[in-house]
Amino acid sequence: MEWLQRMNDAVDLIESNLDNSLDIEQIAKTACSSPFHFQRMFHMVTGMTIAEYTRRRRLTLAAQELSMTGSVRVIDVALKYGYDSPESFSKAFRKLHGITPSEARRSGMNLKAFPRLSLQLTIKGDKEIDYRIVEKEPYTVIGRTIQLHCEEEEPSRRTFWRTCRQDGSLALLDSWGSDENLLGITMDIEGSYFTYLIAKRMPVPAVNTEAVLFSTYVVPGSTWAVFLSQGPLPDAITGLFQQIYQEWFPATGYEHTGGPEIEVYLPGDPSAEDYRCEVWIPVSKGYVPQKVR
Repeated sequence: MEWLQRMNDAVDLIESNLDNSLDIEQIAKTACSSPFHFQRMFHMVTGMTIAEYTRRRRLTLAAQELSMTGSVRVIDVALKYGYDSPESFSKAFRKLHGITPSEARRSGMNLKAFPRLSLQLTIKGDKEIDYRIVEKEPYTVIGRTIQLHCEEEEPSRRTFWRTCRQDGSLALLDSWGSDENLLGITMDIEGSYFTYLIAKRMPVPAVNTEAVLFSTYVVPGSTWAVFLSQGPLPDAITGLFQQIYQEWFPATGYEHTGGPEIEVYLPGDPSAEDYRCEVWIPVSKGYVPQKVR
């Protein structure tokens, strides 16, 4: 399948540059994707960020060199695999392997090997993926932003929502337009970090935001794939995102455009078994699709 081949080609490029600096734009280009979407896709499919995968693979190769080549200097291995100093290399090495780089040279020491990724498509097919395609013009939203780390995305997201509820930000948003749904917007992935925005569609006339820590953002016009989530949060929507990336994208002819991803929180009790919300993903038509159940 074309999608799968592109992702594995990107992994091949990562692997061939473990002893060099990695250019995320070039890697994403190999997967025919934007840097934003490729990093998002990689994290959703593998459960780790590109930075974490690269770190583990480099430390695996470094351990092999130290254990098999007694004459190699620790500083040379550290520099080869992207570490600025023996101290930072030793700290990362110990975290993964449980021993120092110098101890790795000794015969019989236990080391950990993190294997190279080889992505394969396994579509369970045990749950239908309901979606619709919607065209929407650009619109402006207002809300609060935070920078989050991909590896702690879900707990950090929950904490941010709780903070905005406790400090009155959500109540203030409601006062500006009770008819609009609350939105959660993921955008601007850079390295292992992304920007997350809790917002509502900008009311008319525009409100004065000078006295509060709010920002405005223009959601670009796009073709959107809209997915329905049903069940208590956050588990239901987290599972839906995983299904979209692990099953829906590989099995259809749609491609992520690299634009923002939007959660639309409908009225109701988020902890209820029948709570419904939506996920909006910007898409374009790619290769000829296969049928999705």
